[in-house]
Amino acid sequence: MDFRSTLKKNYEFKRLYNKGKTAVTPYMVVYALKTQRGTRRVGYTVSTKLGKAVVRNRVRRRLREIYRLNSDKLRQGVDIVIVARSRCIEAEYAKMEHAFLHACAELGILRGEEQ
Repeated sequence: MDFRSTLKKNYEFKRLYNKGKTAVTPYMVVYALKTQRGTRRVGYTVSTKLGKAVVRNRVRRRLREIYRLNSDKLRQGVDIVIVARSRCIEAEYAKMEHAFLHACAELGILRGEEQ
């Protein structure tokens, strides 16, 4: 699976915000919506409220790496948006990864889990 299949357009993000299911953790908010595609796409949102560009890019890199390493555990045919929260700036990587997997389990997008 190509983990670089991303959401880019504003209307794609808005569709997930309005119609997708939500899971909230202290470090991130994860939106997920089933699609008819056979692929999985992901988008990342890091607000300017979190800090300057260096801080935002570090958070975005960590979120992308968490998704990349765990993408094989996720179902196909799902669009996902990960929104960073302010706690992820100082958070340990392992806690962020655990929070992401917990959110995915809550949304039912992990493989091997029934909806």
